Amino acid sequence: MIITKLFKAFFESEKLGGLVLIICTLLSLLLANSAFGASYHHFWLTEFAGQHLEYWINDGLMTIFFLLIGLELEREIYQGELSNLKDALLPIFAAIGGMIIPAAIFLFFNFSTETQSGAGIPMATDIAFALGILSLLGNRVPVSLKIFLTALAVIDDLGAILIIAIFYTKTLLWTNLFIALGIFVFLYILGKYLKVKNLLPYLIGGVIMWYFMLNSGVHATITGVLLAFAIPFGNGGEKSTSYILQHFLHKPVAFIILPIFALANTAIVMSGNISEILTENYSLGIAFGLIIGKPLGIFFLTFITVKMGFCKLPSDINWKSVLGVGFLGGIGFTMSIFITLLAFDNEAVINNAKLIILLSSLVAGVLGFVFLKATLKDSHTEVEA
Repeated sequence: MIITKLFKAFFESEKLGGLVLIICTLLSLLLANSAFGASYHHFWLTEFAGQHLEYWINDGLMTIFFLLIGLELEREIYQGELSNLKDALLPIFAAIGGMIIPAAIFLFFNFSTETQSGAGIPMATDIAFALGILSLLGNRVPVSLKIFLTALAVIDDLGAILIIAIFYTKTLLWTNLFIALGIFVFLYILGKYLKVKNLLPYLIGGVIMWYFMLNSGVHATITGVLLAFAIPFGNGGEKSTSYILQHFLHKPVAFIILPIFALANTAIVMSGNISEILTENYSLGIAFGLIIGKPLGIFFLTFITVKMGFCKLPSDINWKSVLGVGFLGGIGFTMSIFITLLAFDNEAVINNAKLIILLSSLVAGVLGFVFLKATLKDSHTEVEA
């Protein structure tokens, strides 16, 4: 009941959060290309404590988003879809396929070029947008399909986190890194062995760990994931520290943090020749990676592993549903834009890449919605082997 209740709350918050993200993105694009464009762009460059607002949003606020992702991943591992290896293999293989194929497609267009570092961009799935689109289909969506997409997106985010930690760390200051990891170990012992349930020492320790991680060269948002696994899970019940924090963070992340991130990072000025932008190597890599690579990777690796007997489809999901979810997996948005900021230094390339991510995510979302709407009407009666 606890898992069902928390999943329902998560799904509802992500569903509405996806709609809020759409509104914020459209508003940001409108303001950036209006008479107030220069002032709007300058606002996000306002300095606070020695850094731009955009910096504090991407390195500070987004750490809280990653904390929520970590808490969701922890719950999935201990009690959810990933707690049983046989059940976990289906979304795990789907996520792996959905990361490898898009990255390969991007590298096909960009290998040995200045933009090859963007290979991680089409590997990500935006949970809020993907679940938001799925929710528009109403009661025709099987519960197993909602859980499959959620688990797939959470694993996808874990993959993106690992990619950020491994491939987008340019220089390492080992002393700061060891201090940050030392704080994590201390907090983990505090929760796992000393059974300290009060959130305060974890939050204080998390802020200190964030500071040293920020100054280590590893992206500071990784702190959020580490902190999530240090916070005591207990039995996972409603009184557990992990549950209380996860439940508390759902709405602030969905309705405050991600919308602010969208506003700050989609202030894209529509300038230049759109046809030239669309034919850039990195644009082709992102577009083909998200729109084609995601559904192909998710579908084919899932299909192969099921046919080989490593895992099986739930009884209320068919292969058309898997392909439809694959299209929704092509909605990159939040994580794709986040990785873009780490992958590229050229402001024009970053701006153009964001535009391509938005357009590609829009196409992937529309394709997924239309495909699932046409096929899910028979999903309860027609299940393929």
